[in-house]
Amino acid sequence: MHMRKFAKSLAAIAAISALTLTGCGREETAPAAEGGDGAAAGFETGSAIGIALPQKTSENWVLAETLFNDGLTEAGYEPNVQFANGGVSEQQNQISSMITNGVKVLVVGAIDGAQLGTQLAQAKEAGITVIAYDRLLTNTENVDYYVAYDNFQVGELQGQALLDGMKAAKPEGPYNIELFAGSPDDANAKVFFDGAMSILQPEIDNGNVVVVSGQETFEQAVTQGWKAENAQRRMDTLLSGSYGSTELDGVLSPNDTLARAILTSVQGAGKPVPVVTGQDSEVESVKSIMEGKQYSTINKDTRALVEHAIEMVGNLQAGEEPEVNDPDSYDNGVKTVPAYLLEPQIVTKENAAEAYANDPTLSALTK
Repeated sequence: MHMRKFAKSLAAIAAISALTLTGCGREETAPAAEGGDGAAAGFETGSAIGIALPQKTSENWVLAETLFNDGLTEAGYEPNVQFANGGVSEQQNQISSMITNGVKVLVVGAIDGAQLGTQLAQAKEAGITVIAYDRLLTNTENVDYYVAYDNFQVGELQGQALLDGMKAAKPEGPYNIELFAGSPDDANAKVFFDGAMSILQPEIDNGNVVVVSGQETFEQAVTQGWKAENAQRRMDTLLSGSYGSTELDGVLSPNDTLARAILTSVQGAGKPVPVVTGQDSEVESVKSIMEGKQYSTINKDTRALVEHAIEMVGNLQAGEEPEVNDPDSYDNGVKTVPAYLLEPQIVTKENAAEAYANDPTLSALTK
């Protein structure tokens, strides 16, 4: 965590330096866009803003579409929000089309962050500022900013919740667990997994936690496409292969969709409910948590994330550098992408009412 604090202090120094250099320059007319690195110079209000989103694999993406359309319209922009439910090639075509249609800023939630290099080069050529949204864009120099929740911290919270939940259910170890990760084409999946393993690995090493199947690597734990059926099938196999008379205490699940699939598999096998983690605060999972089935989820308020992305668009429109609070943690393979990270929150039955106090839908489930 020291590195993060250091990064934040660097961002503060950079912000002060920028203010010193610009002086009163912000009151002047913004110069013409040059399409260089960092902030594009200002552009006119009412401009088109492109929002390229992935497949509708979870409720937070569906909500983001509405929030971007409403928020950008309200702020005086012309939103162009597209979902790539047909896959990577559809997202590539959608981004090319947005560039042709003259968007000034491109906000990209990628299906596969490594597969958009050609399109992002076209965007940069056209002087468009590129913001990676929720998922990092990798292996390209043509990305200017990243806005997301702190995904390594998400993993840390999940790993700690798994340990806490198992200890509450059974004060003395050792504990038998299995590990699940997200889709390997999503840059966030390994970050979640690595964050969780930073907490779990010491416990595995000292024998307090045992991965009975022996499948401990990210590659062994992945769930292609974040698909529930893939997680359920793998859990079925793990249970029949390793848990005849052996007790399963917990499962690391990276999100709520997979958590519910894992619990369905456990129920089908007639096993007692283990401690299962999640993420995204999906309605069915919050219900499950309140019923004492799924143990935890993560609250990453999509409203706050979209709001901050729109705030960055506003900064760019005014010819200002958007604020970042982590300038040097996100190396995408070609460059370090300046990031603004929001803080995730762990949610269990104990704190659900407090965590969702500002969300009418989820709050109603905690009553």
